[in-house]
Order: sequence, then structure tokens, then C-alpha cells
Amino acid sequence: MPKAMLFDSSKCMACRGCQVACKQWWELPAVPTTNQGTYENPPDLSAETWNRIKFTEIGNNGTVRWLFTRQSCMHCTEAACVNVCPVYARSPHELGFVTIDQERCIGCGRCVEYCPFGVPKLGNYDVSPRIRVELGTPRTVTYNCQLCRDRVEDGLIPACAKTCPPGAIQFGERADLVEQGRARVNALKATYPKAYLYGENELGGLHVMFVLTDEPGVHGLPENPQVGTYPDFSANELPVWYIEAIDEGKLPVLPSLGPLPGLPATPPAQELGWGAAALWSWLGIGVVGIGAALGWAIRRRVAHGEEKPKTQED
Repeated sequence: MPKAMLFDSSKCMACRGCQVACKQWWELPAVPTTNQGTYENPPDLSAETWNRIKFTEIGNNGTVRWLFTRQSCMHCTEAACVNVCPVYARSPHELGFVTIDQERCIGCGRCVEYCPFGVPKLGNYDVSPRIRVELGTPRTVTYNCQLCRDRVEDGLIPACAKTCPPGAIQFGERADLVEQGRARVNALKATYPKAYLYGENELGGLHVMFVLTDEPGVHGLPENPQVGTYPDFSANELPVWYIEAIDEGKLPVLPSLGPLPGLPATPPAQELGWGAAALWSWLGIGVVGIGAALGWAIRRRVAHGEEKPKTQED
């Protein structure tokens, strides 16, 4: 069953223990910052910071209150980052999160540009000693919350949920958390009339959902996040190290993951067409697999909504 995380903003006390736990588990370095006139720190997500608590000050009739909102990867079902990755470095996992293969990532930044939540960030290849990146180094790759994939696959809960003192972060079966989130919103309505369960349906259902005490925009979340259309990726932009890695068998043409819903386990050769044949000629006999990889990536983006009406400004 798909897993998910539920963040309850009404329970969060902004202790930021989740930020520390994330840093400790992934051995991420501290980021030097300066005072920006707010208690929140650091000022934004980065390659070294995958989870942070956003502070929003709300004034009402002479009174002030804080809104505390978790900021990290949403692990969308309809994930823009998966759709736009030209080398299949990002893939949906059966447990509900989006995986990143930094060894395969070419640092093109398309996931950074098209994520409706502005989550992925480019950074150095050796940010975390627990993430293996050897090919083509030194180079930049993308990072964001992994939903503690290693812990979840071992039957544990993410480090941030494990450490949260007030229980504002819950982790479990997504279906159970949807029911829990609905019940919590109904209980909050008397005090917070605009309470809302964010992520139940957005982008096909997020795997990081929120119990909000105010409208999503007030919490700094897009009211109606959309997956739009994206420009094509030119094969000429593939770096030399990536082509050589495929040629030498250091990277598989396709990752050892199951097919996406609605797509065959392997792309039929007759469907690749003249475009792939031209690509094979361009790359040479030794890198014939690149054609299949790009053909697979193109069909994957189409299957995930590239042909939908454009709803997002590029």
C-alpha cells in the first residue's frame, strides 16, 4: 500500500527538530546564514537543506499569530520532476515517494524549473556522504527530500516523523492518513473556519499532505498546482560522461525499476521510429541504447500528461 506523510500545522510548535533530524540522518552540512528578520532559518531549501519550517506572520485586528508550515518535497503522484527528467533519474516508487538517482542525474535543472512547489535544488555531487555519485564528477546534481527511502524500505518511519515532539508529522498508509486528515480538519473548523486538507487530490494526490488552518496561499502553497507542458529536450545536451557511461555499461539504458502505469515493461523497437534511428546514427553504434532511453522518456512524459492543455506558465 502507498505510504504518505501528514503534517498538521495546528500542532507544529516550530521547534525545527525535524530539520535537525533530516540533517543528522543524511549527514547534510550546515548552511551559514544571516538574520533575515525572522526566526525561520535557513531562508530557503537548498541542496544541503531538504526540509524546513516556514514561518508566516498573520495580523488580524491588532493581534498577531504565527503559521508554521513544513516545506519539503511533496512526492506528487503526477510529479512534474518525473515527467521532465530526460534521463530517467527520477521515478515513482511503489511505496508512494519519488526516488532520485543522483548517479544518473545530468544536472540539467529541468526538475528545478518545472516543480510547481519549487522544491528540487542543484548542488555539488558530494553533499551527502551517504549518496553515491562517481560518474562524471565533479558536477552538479539535484537534491530534495527522499522521504527517508532507506528507512521506509526497512519498515521504519522517516527521521522527521520519528523526532517530532508534538506529533505534527504522522507517517503511515496514505488511505489511513487521508481519513485522519479529514477528521482533524472537521475538528478544527470551529476554531479555524478555513481549515483544509491539502494534498488529498492535488496533482493526483500528494504523498505529503497538510492539515492547514488557513487557505493554502496564506501558508505559501499554490492554491491549485498544475502540471503543464514542457519543451523538448535535445539529445545534443547529453554530457559526454553520460554517453560514455551508457556505452561502457556503467549505467543501464533504463533503470532497474518497474514500468510506469500504462506503459510496457520495455519499449517496443518498432515504436521508436526514425527519430530514434537518427539518434543512434548521431551517437554511433557504441551508444545505441541512448535512442531507447530517450524514446522511453518521451513516451513516459506523454503518458503522464504532456499532451494536456497548458496550464502552467513556462
